[in-house]
Amino acid sequence: MDVLAFGVQTDERPLVEAAFAEAGHRVRCLGVFLDKDTAPIARGHEAVSSSVNADLSAPVLRTLAEGGTRLVAQRSTGFNNIDLDVARALGLTVARVEFYSPYSVAEFAWTLAMAVNRRIVRAATRTRDFDFRLDGLLGRDLRGRTAGVVGTGRIGTAFTRIAHGFGMRLLGWDITPNPECRELGMTYVDKETLLAEADLVSLHVPLMPATHHLLDADALKSMKDDALLVNSSRGGLVDTDALVTELRAGRFRGVGLDVYEAEAGLFFLDRSLQGVDDDTLARLMTFPNVLVTSHQAYYTAEAVTEIIATTVRNVTDYAEGRRSENILAAPPLI
Repeated sequence: MDVLAFGVQTDERPLVEAAFAEAGHRVRCLGVFLDKDTAPIARGHEAVSSSVNADLSAPVLRTLAEGGTRLVAQRSTGFNNIDLDVARALGLTVARVEFYSPYSVAEFAWTLAMAVNRRIVRAATRTRDFDFRLDGLLGRDLRGRTAGVVGTGRIGTAFTRIAHGFGMRLLGWDITPNPECRELGMTYVDKETLLAEADLVSLHVPLMPATHHLLDADALKSMKDDALLVNSSRGGLVDTDALVTELRAGRFRGVGLDVYEAEAGLFFLDRSLQGVDDDTLARLMTFPNVLVTSHQAYYTAEAVTEIIATTVRNVTDYAEGRRSENILAAPPLI
């Protein structure tokens, strides 16, 4: 069948085109992201594929449905950007990628942690100017310190294994304890204890109403003054304004963020010429102990290949009348 794919990155395009062609589908790749302004482009396409930062709110879904779209195959795991109730009411089938390589995100989370702990960005900037001083670059050993892992699913478990390799004390917080993490020596505690005792806090839970601003002003204040904070999951888990307030007070040894709660319309785009009018993000990026990257934790060849392969299967399942665990919404079977 014909598929219109939104938000396809340059590196992804040959992989997307090859995978769909091998499965017998025709795909047209667009660099623009799916939102209220671009949704009319999909008119006449029964199937569209969207990227992680797509806007699939009610108005967008209605535009798609009015244009003849019946399948939305999202190339990501999270679905906080999709109004599933409206999708069901419109009779749309919505599919996602339930999981992909957890190592891509876990390894990147550790990249952020090590970069802010050892001041890598500042050091690299200095040495490019032939400034080889060590002033301000003093790091800390992580061995023997406490890692607090918020969410111990596939990605959180992969992160935990790396922390275990560093020789860290392991604390976990989750609805259901993971036996794999317990085997590594993890102790499950309440969120308050984890935040109070952890030298490094890494977030690996999905964004939903119950986890929105999981780290709010009170939670951030309860953390150690010299803690490291890493978020490679979803930006909405952290109250960014509250985080800026704590940073202005001189708290936290380092903060590594691959996600931002207002990243839609910014991340994956070149805004270097016009700048941004997001005062919170602009202020956040002025702190020397903060590193912000553009939602790239998942972006490895292995993970992207797996995401695309699952998306192609979702399209094929729809075309052949099958349903899998990747389906988030669908009309009743007749």
